[in-house]
Amino acid sequence: MTKKVLLFADFGIDDIMAIIYAYYEKHVEIVGVVAEYGNVNKSTAIRNAKYIQRNTGRYDVPLIGGAERSMIGDPPIYYPEVHGPEGFGGYVLSEDFQEDNNVFENFHQIYDIIEKYDGELTIVCVGRLTSLATSFILYPETVAKVRDIYVMGGTFNFPGNVTPVSEANIYGDPFAANIVINYAENLTIFPLNVTQKAILTADMVNEIDKINREKNNQLGTIIKPMMDYYWQFYKSQIPTIPGAPLHDVVTLWGVFNEKEIKYELKPVRVVTSPGPAFGQTIGDFRDFVQLAEYPVHRIAMEFNYPSFIKRVMEVLTFELNNNKIP
Repeated sequence: MTKKVLLFADFGIDDIMAIIYAYYEKHVEIVGVVAEYGNVNKSTAIRNAKYIQRNTGRYDVPLIGGAERSMIGDPPIYYPEVHGPEGFGGYVLSEDFQEDNNVFENFHQIYDIIEKYDGELTIVCVGRLTSLATSFILYPETVAKVRDIYVMGGTFNFPGNVTPVSEANIYGDPFAANIVINYAENLTIFPLNVTQKAILTADMVNEIDKINREKNNQLGTIIKPMMDYYWQFYKSQIPTIPGAPLHDVVTLWGVFNEKEIKYELKPVRVVTSPGPAFGQTIGDFRDFVQLAEYPVHRIAMEFNYPSFIKRVMEVLTFELNNNKIP
């Protein structure tokens, strides 16, 4: 069954990989894209979303401007060494790409999309949680009509990637994360300890690039310079890693692959107090007692990597070249 998905993303490399994958995955129907700050600033995120829109021809999918800064109010911190200064890693945007100067202050379209797909919609948030949390604040009765919510973020019993205990999407706005955790129904969390294993190896990247170049597919040739850049960053942290993880793609893939994933229902909380634990996701994994005051959510623990990577390779090669989107 095809899942109708409203995607929230901050348009760094793995977000861009997720949107490309989503547009060509037959099990997913993207009905809206929210571009916000995170890996890059909001303006660049919208620019990147427009660029992918142009290269896929998906002008039928509403593009919505999300948050520009976190609920903390502090200026966002960006990490160009991870995603590149433009969010595309080593890929340089085509010279013929002309941006328009439209101001994307159309956040209310989120309300319209949820109402339109009442009870059918899945929200997938693979960036900071600021825009999603804002939706809960502005439209609580409407957001309650969302069928389920998938979030890539946090880490449980595993090191963080911003601090020793905090993952980037949660650390960027832990107050927003707590709003989502406190109020979301049917919430599924894909934490770093799972998504870090969703590796697209360098050999796989080369195979994707080879096939797309043979087909003269401009969209497909974006992938290698992005993923090579991403891999170089990961190698600087983990020298033996054979490629770079597709954190956001595996979260999206999980939406329609329930049987390929092992989940646990556990109480969850986010640390918002200043100090070394700021942004930490706490899950109570004890068997003998659990913290009753924490909201209970479904957490991905393991996934079928061979099944995942097989489908990713199919979509980024065969589907990308044989199922053109008008």
